[in-house]
Amino acid sequence: MLDLVAFRRDLHAHPETGFALDRTSDLIAAELDRAGLEVTRGVGRAGIVATLRRGPDETAIGFRADMDALPIQEATNLPYRSGTEGKFHGCGHDGHSTMLLGAALELSADPSFDRTIHFIFQPDEENGNGAAAMIADGLFERFPMAAIFGLHNMPGMELGRFATQRGSFCAFEDNFEIRVQGQGGHASMPEKGVDPIVTGAAIVQQLQSIVSRSVPASEHAVVSVTEFLTDGARNILPSNVTLRGDCRGFSRDVSENIERRMRAIVAGVCAGQGAEAEVDYSTSFRPLVNDARATDMIAGAARDVGSVDADYGRVGFSEDFAEFLAHRPGAFILMGNGLEGNNSMPLHNPSYDFNDKAIRHGIAFWTSTARREF
Repeated sequence: MLDLVAFRRDLHAHPETGFALDRTSDLIAAELDRAGLEVTRGVGRAGIVATLRRGPDETAIGFRADMDALPIQEATNLPYRSGTEGKFHGCGHDGHSTMLLGAALELSADPSFDRTIHFIFQPDEENGNGAAAMIADGLFERFPMAAIFGLHNMPGMELGRFATQRGSFCAFEDNFEIRVQGQGGHASMPEKGVDPIVTGAAIVQQLQSIVSRSVPASEHAVVSVTEFLTDGARNILPSNVTLRGDCRGFSRDVSENIERRMRAIVAGVCAGQGAEAEVDYSTSFRPLVNDARATDMIAGAARDVGSVDADYGRVGFSEDFAEFLAHRPGAFILMGNGLEGNNSMPLHNPSYDFNDKAIRHGIAFWTSTARREF
């Protein structure tokens, strides 16, 4: 029998990012193949779909786990810490893949189980490209499924507890880059140029008014400038400033409102300062919206395992699973990772670690979901 804790720790010690998941996918595919599932590799470049074919396509459902790590240097002293410089399983995808693998092995070993399940192991979740790549490669046409389900661990939530809700659950993530062009010159003679730092600073200040003055109080929105870059020096006024940042919310209307107001603010500030600017605005993650019936289904499965808050409220992070839900009904749920030590550290923190004690909870959740009707 496969030692799942050892398997998870091996993935942790050998993290891979994006679509470059050769070792990770080799290990997962080998175990799935050994268990007799139909294993298809290279779906969306680096994804795996393993099918347990025990029932008609009409009742088939999909379970998804992500495989990729983060470009972060690990700061733990764990015996199985990352052996790859600058790469680290700081979001628990090593645990997600291990739990889904464990569920696939358990269900395939049960001769009484009579449903078709597609176990989906996704690449490049962190950059928001993996789900779209798998869909573009014919995921839903090649592997028909009535619904799709996803799970993510949550540090600071006790083991055995789950959380989800109907409707909007995870935020969209939009990204922007504003390139301001002024006229640089000597720092002692700013009157002879157009200072893009002053213009950029004014833009940063005005962007804060979008949430407070352009988004209804009943909606949620965040606009954050995360980078301010110039080509100036100690005694040189720059000619160019680049602002980059991140926006969050839960509806397409809010996203469009933020973009519209941002473009208007940049144009107005630049006109007043005599500068010019270009704005690039794009969406990395769409809002995640849970289907009501699917949410009730996974909430019931979670109750079989422990406790569940089925009206948890919306969470501010984004999740590439939202792209799957734009094409098929389904639902996403959070699972407790524990309250102590590395297991309680925030996701994407260099000291975070997935809790091996959670593996059995995740497997039990998946197997319970597999046995429920949709």
